[in-house]
Amino acid sequence: MSQYEYDIAVIGGGAAGLTASGIAANFGAKTVMIEAKHLGGDCTWYGCIPSKTLIKAAKVVHQTRNAAKYGLRNSEPSFDFAEVMQYVRKIRAEVYQEADAPEIYERMGITVLNGYARFIDPHTLEIATENASVRTITARYIVIAAGSRAAVPEIPGIGDIAPLTNETIFEQNKLPQHLVVVGGGPVGMEMAQTFRRLGAEVTVFHAGSHILPKDDPELTEILRQEIEKDGVNILLNARVEQFERTSEGLAQVSARQNGELVTVAADAVLIASGRRANIAGLNLNAAGVQSTDNGVTVDDYCRTNVRHIYAVGDVTGRYQFTHLSEHMAKTAMTNICLRLPTKIDSRHVPWATFTDPEIAHVGASEADLKATGVSYDVLRFPYSKIDRAITDSETVGWIKVLITPGIRSKILGVSIVGAHAGDMIGEWAVAMKNGVSPQQIADTIHPYPTYGLGNRRAADQWYVRQQSLVVVQWVQRLFGFRGPLPTIDPNRIV
Repeated sequence: MSQYEYDIAVIGGGAAGLTASGIAANFGAKTVMIEAKHLGGDCTWYGCIPSKTLIKAAKVVHQTRNAAKYGLRNSEPSFDFAEVMQYVRKIRAEVYQEADAPEIYERMGITVLNGYARFIDPHTLEIATENASVRTITARYIVIAAGSRAAVPEIPGIGDIAPLTNETIFEQNKLPQHLVVVGGGPVGMEMAQTFRRLGAEVTVFHAGSHILPKDDPELTEILRQEIEKDGVNILLNARVEQFERTSEGLAQVSARQNGELVTVAADAVLIASGRRANIAGLNLNAAGVQSTDNGVTVDDYCRTNVRHIYAVGDVTGRYQFTHLSEHMAKTAMTNICLRLPTKIDSRHVPWATFTDPEIAHVGASEADLKATGVSYDVLRFPYSKIDRAITDSETVGWIKVLITPGIRSKILGVSIVGAHAGDMIGEWAVAMKNGVSPQQIADTIHPYPTYGLGNRRAADQWYVRQQSLVVVQWVQRLFGFRGPLPTIDPNRIV
């Protein structure tokens, strides 16, 4: 009989913890999952689910106001913001009941405990519940999946204005007249555009020179222009220095933009300037687990420096995406349950931001390739030549594919800005992971008319780059063709 109460203990019930617990149970491990709040974690309660629901509502409002774009008549939509937010929370609750409720995992044989877990020693956890009761458990293996939270910067006066974060913004029932967003990353840009479309005045303060700094700057510039067309005021190179409450009860934001002082008064401030791993209460030192300010330190197998303790998802400080959290959980459980040495696939991590238009990326960027001295060619294809985009009046966008030069080209990275970019990037992720060439994508039949056909059309540009005037002349002589010679330009778009 094992000396431990459980085979595997999972700290956290978000995307990473749920995946890890489910896999462990499916392999027959006696499993306990400890969650401090609600199963489902950040994605279900404060991130993906409520934000995408609200984004959809705002898009319907926007399309109604701009119906003439589709040959209809513009009209002002009638809605109540509180009812919209009630709908957002309704969808969130439905997702929770369908996928995240404790009884779902208990039916798998998983013990679900509600409380805050902390290490007592490398195999022992103490769990404190809200009613002040304490329980101690032991486990042979422990998986840390405690997630992350919004990082609220220590800016003077921030405590006086009660800023919103992703954990509180979906609990609001009153639309702010003026919303200030601090941060031009994915959360900041999604919410800035969404609240503007719902009727709020919106100002974004972003410290960097371009929004979404991890994406292709050429494509983020296209996106910035589109968001500004919606009426969002985006201030780049603007670092917030102070907050203060005005006599009228507004939050005044002071920032330094290119050396000049800029002040804006708003009735709500959203902090969207990064995230922080939830490690403070874990008492990692008691287990000897190493960490940094970014999170728990793990290797490519998701192992910490303590052999039987693993960490997955946001708590590690790596890419903070739900899909990577799930991937890391699968990696860790494969190593724990099957003893098959499996690494994180960090080379083929797709990400998407669900603004309108969307922007998505997988693989290396041009900056990455230039920094490492790798030679590359660029294949481009515009949304204005994708027939489905034309029929949908969604012609703003580009597909940009980075490949190795020559006849045996490999895909190095792909960036897309445009409608359904988040869906389209998946094909490129599959291609890169499995060594599929741009020629093979070009030779694969894609259904017409779809946005996915744009991927094939982008890959078709590989053939354009291979075309040679000498080869055409040789074919003409061999078969007696008499037409004019084509213009050979590797950068033309066909």
